[in-house]
Amino acid sequence: LVSSQSAPFLQARATPDLRHTYLLPVNMSASEFKEGRSVEDVCEAMRDVDKLVQFAKAAEVAERYDDMVTIVKAMARARGEAMTVEQRNLFSVAFKNVVGALRASWRVLDSIRESKDDADQVAQAVEFQADLEAELRKVCGELLELVDRKGEEMDGAVFFQKMAGDYHRYMAEIEAGKEKGGNPEHARNALDAYTRAYDLACNGSGDASGLAPTNPIRLGLALNFSVFHYEIQKKPAEACEMAKAAFDGAISELDNLSSDEYKDSTLIMQLIRDNLTLWQSDDMDGGAAPEQDGTAVEDLE
Repeated sequence: LVSSQSAPFLQARATPDLRHTYLLPVNMSASEFKEGRSVEDVCEAMRDVDKLVQFAKAAEVAERYDDMVTIVKAMARARGEAMTVEQRNLFSVAFKNVVGALRASWRVLDSIRESKDDADQVAQAVEFQADLEAELRKVCGELLELVDRKGEEMDGAVFFQKMAGDYHRYMAEIEAGKEKGGNPEHARNALDAYTRAYDLACNGSGDASGLAPTNPIRLGLALNFSVFHYEIQKKPAEACEMAKAAFDGAISELDNLSSDEYKDSTLIMQLIRDNLTLWQSDDMDGGAAPEQDGTAVEDLE
């Protein structure tokens, strides 16, 4: 038998050390990392935005998304000017993975709670759900404090307003499942954020023009805003109208789509069409089945 004492590398695997995971790709100096420092401490020492970007990339490769959220929060605070596309994507990926896991767990527990088959199991599900909800609200709240950014270009402004709508919607999903509809504040906030983002994307602001109908940020906004109409507001007609307008608008200008955006834009268009097909089918069938709630393909950040 080989013990952890006789094989130091096994001990390192059992107790992950940030230096083993991140130090080499980020190339931090000794002054930037000391024994026992937390991720927060490392980020505080690493005030260089470019190094924070490299740190976030390393965390993503290691699939340590909780750490990645800590890193991109520091990056967002350190970046006084508009974020680059790469920085925006890292910011989005970090929060999406953490919140996505929480939402998936919450939905599993919610299905157990609604089944009412086993009273003890239901009681445990309700308790665990409360813990998940508190954590979900905390993470969403942290993001919402960071997305009200000044000085962003049009695509960045729409991107962050869309994120505000998305993360208010995630909290609204929790409230929608409660008795008497829960607190409607998050649904109102989501609607306000989505509406502002949609107006910017379509009409621009001041001298800045809006985004092209084929722009993947605008398409992703239409996708998620239409899901909000369908799932939270229970307005399938508005959801279908918005999704169809976005799809038809993009189709009409597909020939003008740049090669750089072609893959992302056409992927989102396919998701919009899938939602339209599902929702129109639900409408003809008189409503969606619980396992076909129209949310399978809604999120693209």
